[in-house]
Amino acid sequence: MTTFRKAVQGEGFAISAELTIGKESTADDIRRQADSLAGLVDGIQVTDNPYAWVQMSALAASSILVEHGFDPVPIMTCRDRNRFALQSDLAGLQAVGVGNVMLMRGHRVPKNHSVPASTVFDLTGQELIALAASLDGDFFIGTGARLFRPGPRWQAESLVRRAKAGAQFLQTQICFNMDVLQRYMKQFLAAGLERDYSVMVSLSPLPSATTARWVRKHLSDSRIPAEVIRRLEGAADPEQEGIRICAEMMQQIAEIPGFSGVNLMTTGDPAALRETIRASGLKD
Repeated sequence: MTTFRKAVQGEGFAISAELTIGKESTADDIRRQADSLAGLVDGIQVTDNPYAWVQMSALAASSILVEHGFDPVPIMTCRDRNRFALQSDLAGLQAVGVGNVMLMRGHRVPKNHSVPASTVFDLTGQELIALAASLDGDFFIGTGARLFRPGPRWQAESLVRRAKAGAQFLQTQICFNMDVLQRYMKQFLAAGLERDYSVMVSLSPLPSATTARWVRKHLSDSRIPAEVIRRLEGAADPEQEGIRICAEMMQQIAEIPGFSGVNLMTTGDPAALRETIRASGLKD
């Protein structure tokens, strides 16, 4: 099995994709989605209660994936668990054979959320990275990165600190803005950060202009140009147009030196992820 780490750090273009998971998901759901992506992805990402929606735990879903022959990339944040619980989950992931983790601080539970849960934030994102790196074993550790247009003197102090703590790959927010991608990578390389990190860009096959606007509103760091929304609005079949747009972006990102691959975030339709990867032509 080609592992996510080998693909991301290798010479080719890596692709990972998210599972669509809810609190009603079963082990069979996880296996069916993984089978639909077989041969098309190098890793399968498992989210950690995104947008404060309850779902099957990343540890449980990752264990199912490992047993089924896939390489999971569980996401862990500091919002919902203190340092004891986080270390316990990391030990559990190691025990079931998970070799990758995506570690971030996470976002607060939104105001007026239907579940009035408290946030924890016992650790910072950097402290969680250091905790994972300190454990026996060898996690391939990822952290989040915000794409923007950095100036010529940008030294990315936060990224440097997280690399020293143990992070090895970056995963960006959703970005369909080619100018931002190109300018960011130019300064990323100028700062010599490619010695510390491989970089994965997040994309998603947006099925409608309504979804694109929701992402822009609720994921404030996302980069979705007005042209993408116009294409979705004017399309006879918005779902297929969203797949085409995403596949085109994948092809363009693969041509930019410095980017290692993309991660496809789910919009609730696992089949759309499979169709997007095939449409990109980046995997046999």
